[in-house]
Amino acid sequence: MKIYRIHALICAGAQCLAAGGNGFEDALKEELKKHDLTEEVNIVETGCMGSCQLGPLMVVYPEGVIYTKVKPDDAKEIVEEHFLKGRPVKRLLWKQEEKQFPTLNDVPFFAKQTKIVLRNCGIINPEDITEYIAQGGYEALAKAITEMTREDVIKVVKDSGLRGRGGAGFPTGLKWELAYKQNSDTKYIICNADEGDPGAYMDRSVLEGDPHSVLEGMAIAGYAVGAQKGYIYIRAEYPLAIKRLEIAIKQARASGLLGKNILGTNFSFDIELRMGAGAFVCGEETALINSIEGKRGEPRKKPPFPVEKGVFGKPTVINNVETLANIPVIIEKGASFFRKFGTEKSPGTKVFALAGKVNITGLVEVPLGTSLRTIVFDIGGGIPEGHTFKAAQTGGPSGGVIPAEHLDVPMDYENLPQLGTIMGSGGLIIMDETSCMVDVAKFFLKFTVDESCGKCTPCREGTRQMLNILEKITTGNGTMEDLDRLERLGNIIKLTSLCGLGQTAPNPVLSTLRYFRDEYIAHIKDKRCPSNVCSMKGEKNERKVLNRRLA
Repeated sequence: MKIYRIHALICAGAQCLAAGGNGFEDALKEELKKHDLTEEVNIVETGCMGSCQLGPLMVVYPEGVIYTKVKPDDAKEIVEEHFLKGRPVKRLLWKQEEKQFPTLNDVPFFAKQTKIVLRNCGIINPEDITEYIAQGGYEALAKAITEMTREDVIKVVKDSGLRGRGGAGFPTGLKWELAYKQNSDTKYIICNADEGDPGAYMDRSVLEGDPHSVLEGMAIAGYAVGAQKGYIYIRAEYPLAIKRLEIAIKQARASGLLGKNILGTNFSFDIELRMGAGAFVCGEETALINSIEGKRGEPRKKPPFPVEKGVFGKPTVINNVETLANIPVIIEKGASFFRKFGTEKSPGTKVFALAGKVNITGLVEVPLGTSLRTIVFDIGGGIPEGHTFKAAQTGGPSGGVIPAEHLDVPMDYENLPQLGTIMGSGGLIIMDETSCMVDVAKFFLKFTVDESCGKCTPCREGTRQMLNILEKITTGNGTMEDLDRLERLGNIIKLTSLCGLGQTAPNPVLSTLRYFRDEYIAHIKDKRCPSNVCSMKGEKNERKVLNRRLA
């Protein structure tokens, strides 16, 4: 084993690469060659480190200091000052007043997180299976197939209380048990990696930074329910995640961890990738199944549910990326370990994509039940430029807003629905007082209108009518009766739509009406947008323009 004096971990997640991470890494390697340091400094490409706004990022060990926003021109100074003289370059370090050379443990953004799903992201090279194995990877799979019965595995997952992290929060162990009980020689496991919410990139980052955790979770699920085949359904817009998954699958097969007779047992399981074309509706499980089968991505009526009749008419378990990444930890460390985090009804952690008007954006993993205030202010660093927190949109286009008076709400599957929103897959968009809540509702509703598959009338026509009303209001032509129409239409669409897309599409409108009705009224009665976002062109404004011209 080769011993290095310095290990430099460079974020090679999609965000940091887009910000120029490749150019910095190339420049760093060139400087190491110039100073004959290639045998002393180990450069490791990792997945997303979390604080995407400050990328490209590099963490240097043994000190553990964090460099932010590094550029190719910085490579020379880092090598000459830090790697040769042992003096970290202060101007590039994470800004932390309490400590001169802050490490990950000194920065609240990292120190206040609890990482289970993201345990390896930013630490290992995702394209090297040996690094995953060195972190204990595939030990859970070995334990499951050599020491546990299928019933044992399902029981541990049930006892853990793990709930599906894709949005619905259905108990994972119960889903597995239902599939296990189906009498069929052929069963399937599907990983839903069709992450489509605006601003959400949790699943993509896990696949880019720790793909083997998902493969291992799928194999354990396959063993538990009696499946021999798995599919990862991933959108084609994730080329880096696809590339790393392809490498990981190939390495796992070569290591005897996928394919026939895994680890010398009679258990066989293999995985294939299926690329989606980016239709938001294909995140719904039955539409996803149709797409895998080569059909139009439209939802099916339920029942029968996928665990009874899924892909190719066979019993199918569908879990999302984050759910599956939890499985190896639960099997290896036990249900009681997992239940140390979160709440009684919502155990474990949740990964959020923190975005919008917050000082530090990026991926955040915290125990379920953590307050919104802790996420936004203690971890995210608060609202920038002296602005004030106004609301947070959770669950993307399927969710709703949480206003400032509910900043202390525990973020879990029980409390959020009481506020008129949902956990969703983990998108968390922060807004300050400059955001117009009517415009926010219109933005998300327009997204769902564009993404509706058109199969059912309530979603196809109802959401479009709601959008037309919002257009009237934001241009100054709305009436008070329009507010009643929005609420009535929204409730009808929720009750009568075929799938989750339509059933949740009205949520952004209904929740903003619930908490920010005064902004709707200002648009209608005063013909003005309190946040000066909407271009008001209503009758009152037109009369003002005409009067000025006449004067």
